[in-house]
Amino acid sequence: MSVHDLRGRALSDLRISVTDRCNLRCTYCMPRDSFGPDHAFLPRSGLLTFEEIRDVVAAVGGLGLKKIRLTGGEPLVRRDLDRLTRMLRVALPEADIALTTNGILLATYAMTLAEAGLNRVTVSLDALDAEVYAAMADVDHGPEAALEGIEAALDAGLRVKVNCVVRAGVNERELLPLLRNFGPRGITVRFIEYMDVGATNDWSMTSVLPGSDVRALVEEAHGPLEAIAPLISSDVARTWRTKEGWVFGCIDSVTAPFCGDCSRARLSADGSLYTCLFSNQGHPLLPLLRGGASSDEVRQALVSIWSGRKDAYSEQRSATGERSGRVEMSYIGG
Repeated sequence: MSVHDLRGRALSDLRISVTDRCNLRCTYCMPRDSFGPDHAFLPRSGLLTFEEIRDVVAAVGGLGLKKIRLTGGEPLVRRDLDRLTRMLRVALPEADIALTTNGILLATYAMTLAEAGLNRVTVSLDALDAEVYAAMADVDHGPEAALEGIEAALDAGLRVKVNCVVRAGVNERELLPLLRNFGPRGITVRFIEYMDVGATNDWSMTSVLPGSDVRALVEEAHGPLEAIAPLISSDVARTWRTKEGWVFGCIDSVTAPFCGDCSRARLSADGSLYTCLFSNQGHPLLPLLRGGASSDEVRQALVSIWSGRKDAYSEQRSATGERSGRVEMSYIGG
C-alpha cells in the first residue's frame, strides 16, 4: 500500500529528529543569539522515546516507506542512538537507514552504529579551512573532529556523503578544496543553497550563491561537466561528474525548487509530523502515541495527514517572493 498527497506525491522518506539540541551553533541553523545559554530546549520527558519512534516507523512502514534518516539538532548528542537504529532495523528490515551529523562525535559511534544496522551517513562540513569552518559554525575550533568522524565512518563500512551549505561571501572559496579533497576518494560533496528555513538565521537572497554559479565555478576549474541522471525523481540533489571522475551534487532549493517531486515527511523530536521543511506547524502524534492508540490508528492518522498535503513552499516563495513563519530547522532536521 502507498499513500499519495493532493499533488500525487507518494510518501517514501521519513526524517526523524531525535533531539533539538546541538553541539555547534551554525549561523544558518542555530545562531547563538537565538540559541544561547538561556534557550529552553525540550525536556527529556518531552522527547519521543525510542519505542515511540519505532512505533511510528512500524505504522508508516506499510505505506511504502523506503528511507529513514535520523537527524536533529545533532542526533549523536542523544544517548544510545545505536539502540534506536537496531530497533528501526528490526521494524523495517529493508529500509535504507541514514544519519545526518556534523561529525563531531562520529568517530566514537560510527562502528557501533554500523553494527546496529545503519547504512550510510551524511556529514555536514562547510569548510576545510579552520577559520572559515569556525565562522560558519560559530565555534573556536576547526574541522578536525569532523574529518576524523568521516574516516571512522569509512572504516566502519558506511557509505559517506558530505553536505556543504554555501553562504555567499563566507565560504565560496572552500567549494573547490572540498571537492578536490573528497572527490578522488569517491565521496560525493553536495553544495546546498542557503535556505530561508526558520526565522532566526537572518536569511536574505543576497546570501544565496545559486547552484548554477557553483557549477560554473567547478567547470571553470575542471572543464566541462557531465550531468548524471537521478536514480529516482525525488532525489533532492542533481549531480555532475568532472573529467577526473569526481561526483558532486547541487541542492538548488531556492533558485530551482523541487516541490513537485518531494516525498519526505519529518517527525520532530516532540512527536509532531511536518509535511514540509518550511511548515509553520506540525500535526501532533504524541497524544495518540501516549494515549494507547493502536498501530492501525497511528497509520490512519498518518494517511489522513499525508493525503491532505499540498505543500509547495519553495515554488510559492519563488513565484511571490513572500516568506511566512516557519519552524526552525534544528527542530525538525534538514
